[in-house]
Amino acid sequence: MPAESGGRARLSARTLQTALASVQRPAYDRSRVATGIVHLGIGAFHRAHQAVYVDDVLAAGDRRWGIAGVSLRGAETRDALAPQDGLYTLLVRGNDAPARVIGSVREVLYGPTERERVLALMADPAIAIVSLTVTEKGYCHSPATGELDESRPEVRADLANPGAPQSALGYLVEALHRRRRAGVAPFTVLTCDNLPSNGETVRRVLTRFATLRDSDLGRYVAAEVATPSTMIDRIVPATTDTDRATASAALGLDDAWPIVTEPFSQWVIEDRFPAGRPAFETVGVEFVSDVAPYEKMKLRMLNGAHSTLAYLGTIAGVEFVADAVADPSLSAFASAIMRDAADTLTTPQSVRTAYARALMDRFANPALKHRLIQIAMDGTQKLPQRLLGTVRDRLAAGLAVERHALAVAAWMRFVTRRDETGVPVRANDPLADRLAEAARAEAPDAVVASLLALASVFGDDLPKDPRFTDPLHAAFRRLTPATARAMAAEAASRAPRLPSGDEDAVMNNR
Repeated sequence: MPAESGGRARLSARTLQTALASVQRPAYDRSRVATGIVHLGIGAFHRAHQAVYVDDVLAAGDRRWGIAGVSLRGAETRDALAPQDGLYTLLVRGNDAPARVIGSVREVLYGPTERERVLALMADPAIAIVSLTVTEKGYCHSPATGELDESRPEVRADLANPGAPQSALGYLVEALHRRRRAGVAPFTVLTCDNLPSNGETVRRVLTRFATLRDSDLGRYVAAEVATPSTMIDRIVPATTDTDRATASAALGLDDAWPIVTEPFSQWVIEDRFPAGRPAFETVGVEFVSDVAPYEKMKLRMLNGAHSTLAYLGTIAGVEFVADAVADPSLSAFASAIMRDAADTLTTPQSVRTAYARALMDRFANPALKHRLIQIAMDGTQKLPQRLLGTVRDRLAAGLAVERHALAVAAWMRFVTRRDETGVPVRANDPLADRLAEAARAEAPDAVVASLLALASVFGDDLPKDPRFTDPLHAAFRRLTPATARAMAAEAASRAPRLPSGDEDAVMNNR
């Protein structure tokens, strides 16, 4: 094999045996592993989370659950990992764990150019699970309602030409159609994305998509396809060239795309797998009858605070999460956002308090260079479950929402910001064109009104509720890079208005 940069060979099945002795290698014979899982959206999070759990299962002796990863948006992951036989390095920052080579990914495919191979694999009876990390926007749904957005171009294209799908939904339904036609039982659809009631959301959009294609197929999907809900939790920054250099030095081999993550990892799943599943419970996964309490706590506390730091911190000129929580004003505000979100949860107060404390410790990890801009992208898909669900529940209970209004105002400032020449900066978001329209408005109140008109984000209720819109307008008018920290500190110190009764009372089903 030709030498790579620095005189090193490239990581692969053939060169792995030459890796430095300190590297942790797959503890099984990869040539004996069968493919039992197809994963759509094989990005950094999957490779730091689900693929690691599967690697542990394979090491425990069950060789049926190798992963075929599929990229739907770009060929970069395939191009990086295919020459490495799916192998990559996991670097855990914040403890003394050695570099670890993960072997659970058997092959990586690029959907647009290998569509028939992907569909044939998904239709194979050996595939029991098709899992997904395609981000919120990959489900072609309206975040405000959870329903399929039938106007999306990829939805229309896939319905018009179902045999050549572009979207994750199109691939799933076409593969299920082929299995049904061949008399093969359906696979379980396992979403690992940050959607509220993610299994139910997937079930709803998948059934509707299948019904629009064929009513009988829709009934089949509704009746036969399992879509268990999950909660996933691990912080995974984007890989940098420095990370690549670190991984290569640790291996003694070049790795084109290693993954960096934190020590913490959690996966909670509803146990509904009629086609079979790995024994994940033996490697640290929690199986429960109802994921909802875990999911809501994570979405509203971790993800809500993350998004808040991303928008407010970026406006204040901060680059990394750890630096944001090192700032007393931003840290206090993130903690206050967590407390306000915690008031809407049904979990015991002691659990919420411990979770908030653990989150701030995780955010502060200086070895984890997690860029705020990475968290900030696709905000129109994230706000409803991360911040606006809390707003609705607090309003319903008569609680103040000024802090969450400031967080939403920070998002509005972020997506309508201008560069040093006064030109609006295009947001990295599925609704970028609509956001650009709002950015062209001159008056602050006009900008806010334009963004509130995004029904897929704010619904029909919040734009009409002055308890939310009044503090939102006020915060947006004041918020600038120069005022961000002072506004955060002021909002964090303000005592929340509580309804009569026990301060620890939860607001849902109380």
